[in-house]
Amino acid sequence: MRSRLPRVAASTAPATQPPSLPGLDPTWSRLVTVPEWSESRSGGGPTWAGSGASWSSRSGVPAEPVGTDRAARTWHLLDTAGSLAALGVEPVGTILCVHGNPTWSYLWRSVLRTSLEVAQTGGPAWRVVAVDQLDMGFSERTGVERGLPQRVADLGALTDELGLTGPVVTLGHDWGGVVSLGWAVDHPDVLAAVMTCNTAVHQPDDAPIPAPLRLALGPGLLGRATVVTPAFLETTLGIAHPKLDRAVADGYRAPYRGAARRGGIGGFVADIPVDARHRSAPELDRIAAGVAALDVPALLLWGPRDPVFLERYLDDLSERLPQADVHRFEGAGHLLPDDADVAGAVFDWIGDRLPDGHVPAPAEKSLPVDADQSTDVSRPLGAALEDLRDSDEPALVEMAAAGGPRTITWRLLARRVDEIAAGLDDLGVRSGDRVSLLVTPGADLTAVLYACVRIGAVVVVADAGLGLRGLTRAVRGARPDWIIGALPGLGAARALGWPGRRIATVPLPAPARRALHVEHTLVDVARRGARRLAHGSVLPTVPASDAPAAILFTSGSTGPAKGVVYTHGQLGAVRDVLAAQYDIGVGTGLVAGFAPFALLGPALGARSVAPDMDVSAPRTLTARAVAASVAAADATVVFLSPAALANVVATASELTDADRAALARVRLFLSAGAPVSAALLTAATELMPNASAHTPYGMTEGLLMTDVDLDGVRSAAASDDEGICVGLPAANVRVRIAPLDAAGAATGALTDAAGVTGEIVVVAPHVRDHYDRLWRTNRVARFGVEDPRGHRTGDVGHLDTSGRLWVEGRMQHVLTTPDGVVTPVGPEQRIEGVSGVGRAGVAGIGPRGTQQVVAVVETTGGRRARRPALAPPALAASVRAAAGVPLAAVLTVPVLPTDIRHNSKVDRARLSRWATAVLSGGRMVRP
Repeated sequence: MRSRLPRVAASTAPATQPPSLPGLDPTWSRLVTVPEWSESRSGGGPTWAGSGASWSSRSGVPAEPVGTDRAARTWHLLDTAGSLAALGVEPVGTILCVHGNPTWSYLWRSVLRTSLEVAQTGGPAWRVVAVDQLDMGFSERTGVERGLPQRVADLGALTDELGLTGPVVTLGHDWGGVVSLGWAVDHPDVLAAVMTCNTAVHQPDDAPIPAPLRLALGPGLLGRATVVTPAFLETTLGIAHPKLDRAVADGYRAPYRGAARRGGIGGFVADIPVDARHRSAPELDRIAAGVAALDVPALLLWGPRDPVFLERYLDDLSERLPQADVHRFEGAGHLLPDDADVAGAVFDWIGDRLPDGHVPAPAEKSLPVDADQSTDVSRPLGAALEDLRDSDEPALVEMAAAGGPRTITWRLLARRVDEIAAGLDDLGVRSGDRVSLLVTPGADLTAVLYACVRIGAVVVVADAGLGLRGLTRAVRGARPDWIIGALPGLGAARALGWPGRRIATVPLPAPARRALHVEHTLVDVARRGARRLAHGSVLPTVPASDAPAAILFTSGSTGPAKGVVYTHGQLGAVRDVLAAQYDIGVGTGLVAGFAPFALLGPALGARSVAPDMDVSAPRTLTARAVAASVAAADATVVFLSPAALANVVATASELTDADRAALARVRLFLSAGAPVSAALLTAATELMPNASAHTPYGMTEGLLMTDVDLDGVRSAAASDDEGICVGLPAANVRVRIAPLDAAGAATGALTDAAGVTGEIVVVAPHVRDHYDRLWRTNRVARFGVEDPRGHRTGDVGHLDTSGRLWVEGRMQHVLTTPDGVVTPVGPEQRIEGVSGVGRAGVAGIGPRGTQQVVAVVETTGGRRARRPALAPPALAASVRAAAGVPLAAVLTVPVLPTDIRHNSKVDRARLSRWATAVLSGGRMVRP
C-alpha cells in the first residue's frame, strides 16, 4: 500500500509543552528525549522492513525506503511521578496509557486525576504515564512515516528510557490500544495486566473495514480529510456522547493547529491494515497472536455507539482474552474516556484485581451466609415437561391465534420441543451459543425456548415492551449467534443490522427470505429434527446446573436495559420458589399477562394461557379477555401487571354473566412489577371474589423476593411507616438494608434492624448469576455483600418491626435537600391523597445536597389537566400541605411518563429533567 499524504505530512518540528488546558495539571507535563537506540531497546519486537512500501513521490513527499527509525526523538508525556512524590507516597506500579488517532495524552486526564485522588485517600498509589505518540500531540514531528512495528518499538524505547521496571498495567484506546498491546506482548517480565478502550487487533477477512475509515482511505481523500483539513479530527470530536464542552474540544485541537501539525493523523489512518497485503498486517497478526497467549488480568471497556470500532472487535478481543472482565457503557461511543467514567472503572478494577500492584492468590469461596437455606437445583428446568410428555391434557392455550384459541397438549409440546432441539443441533447450534428469541408469547416461543434450554443454547429474551431502540440495544449488546423471530422481529433485525443467523417462525416467500437474510424456517428446523430422531439420533447431554441458560433483559425503566444472566440451576430455583409460595404445579391453570411467567408455566407443569393482548402495551388487556382466558384454560391463577390490572378493572362493565362466572373460579391473582394500591386490589377482588389478592416484590434479577396479600396491604395503610409495604420475604430469601448516609449513598453496614432506611439487599438461591458484559454493574450490585447469591436491588426502603419490607423508591431518585435526605414514595403517597389528584411524581431539581423538591401530578375529575401547567393556587396549596416536605413548585400534567414494559413505573428521572427545563424558562411541553 502506498501512502496518499501531501508534502506537509513529512514536516518536522520539536516537541513542546502544551498550553494551559481545562483538566490538565501543568506539573504532569514532561519532555523526555530517547537517545538513538538499537533494536535491543525496543522490547524484542520485530523491525519493520517495509515490504516495498514507500512514500509516494506523486504526493510531493520524497520517495525513500521505509525502514526502522532509531534516531534520537523527544516525546511529550503526562506523568504523575512528581505529584506522588509531593504526597510522600511510593507508587506500587505504573499505568502506561497510550492514546489513539486523532487524540493525544489529554484523553487520559481523568485517569491521572483519579489516580492521585485514590492515593490521597490512602488507596494504592499508581503512577500514571500517558504518552503522546511521536508525530502526535506535543511530541516531536519526525518527518518519518511510522507504521505499527515502528510505533511498538518506539514505545519500548521510551519505557526503557523511563526505566519502567514493573509492575506495569497498559491502557490503550483506538490504534493506541493495539500499540499498548504490542508493548504488553513484548514485555511479559514487567506486565501485570492489560486494559483497553474501543480497539481491535484483528480485521475479519469476511467483513469490510468500517465505513468511516473506508471513506477516509478513499482515492484522493486521505490527505485532504486528515492533514490538509481538520475534517478527520473534527468528525472524531463531533461523535462524542454527550457533546464535548467547547473548551475540552479545543484542548484536543490544540496540538493539531495547521496542516503541518497533522501529518501523524494521516499517517495513522494510512497505517490501518485494510487487508493481508498491507505493510502493517504481519505486525498486527503478531500482536493478535501474542494477545491470545497473555495470561494476565484484562479489562475491556467499550462504548457501543462507536461507528468505527464495532462490537465484532469486542467479540474478537473477548475470545482472545477469555479471562477478561468486560464492561459496555451503554450510550457511550468512540471517545470513551470522555463519554463515560472510564477512570472510575479503571481504579475500581485495579483495586479488585491488583490491590497492591500484583495479582492476589485465588481466595477460597466463603460459605453462603444462609447455608441452611438451600434448594434442589438438580432437577432440570424442563423436567415437568418430560414427566407429562405422554399426557393429552392441555399445556398451552393461545387466545390470539388466527381462527380462534389454539390448544397445545403436553404430548404435542414435548414432541415439538424435541424436534426443534434436534433440528437446531443439526444446524450447528451448540451449547453456549446465544439465540435471540424475537417471538411473541405463545406456543412457538415456548417450544423454541425449551428446545434451546434442552441443548444448552443460551436464550436471549428481550420483549417488545422495550421499544425498538431498547430492543436494538439489547440484541446488539447480547451479540446472539442466532435470531429466531416472527416477521416484525426479523424486519427490525434486517433494517437495524442486528447480529445473528436468522430463522423465521413462519414460512416466507423466497424473495422475502433473501431480503431478510433468513436461512431457515421453524417448520424446516422441526422437520429436520424429526428426521434425525427417527433415524435414532439422540439429543446432547442435559446441561449442568451451573451452565448459563438465559439472558433476560430488564425493563429499562431506570436506565438502559441490562442483560441478566441465569444459569440452569438458578432458573430451576425461580420455578421452585414460585411453586412453593403460590402452590402452582401440575394441573394448575395459569393466565399469564406477563411474559416471564408465561414461559415458566411448562416448567411448573401448569396449564398456561396467553391472553389476547398487545404484550408491548399491558394496559390494552381487557376484563373480557381475562375472563375468556380463564374459561379456556380452566385457570385458577391469574398474573397481571399493574397497568393491565387497572384496565381490567376499568373495563369490568363489559363483562357478561358467563364472564363473571369464569372469574369467580380464580383462587389467586397476582400483580407485580410496580406499586399496586389497596384500592386497585380491592376493585380486582370484586371481579374475582373467591381469589386471594397478592402483590409480590421482585425484579428481573430475582422474580420473587417478598409477598403481601390484600389484608397485609390494608393493615399497612394504618401504619406510620412510609413507602409501599411489599410484605415478608419469600421462602429462602433474606432481606437486609444498606443504610443511607447524609449524601444519599448506601454506605452503611448491612442490617436487618427495623426503621433503618437504605438500599434493599436480597440474598436467595434464585438471584441471577451476573449481568452480561457489565463488569462494573456486577461489582456495584454485589459490593459489600459477602454471599455470592446476594444482590443490591437499587431500591430504597426499610424493614418494620414485623419484618415486613417497605419500598420507598429507587436509589437514583433519592433527593438530597438542604433539610436532609428525602425518599420519593412517602411524599407521593401523601399527595395522592389530595382530592382531585390521581398519580403523583416527586422529582429533584438543582445540584445534589441543595436539591429542591418538585411535585408533578395528574389531576382527575373536573380538574383534569389538558396540558402541562403550574398547578392552580388552591390545588398547589393542598399538595404543599399534604407533601410533608417543602416543595419548590407543583406542576400538573395530563399523564405522567412511565416505563414501557409495565406502563406503571413513573419515570422520575425524566420528570426531573423536564421540571428543570420548564422552571428555567423552557417551553411547557409534555414530559
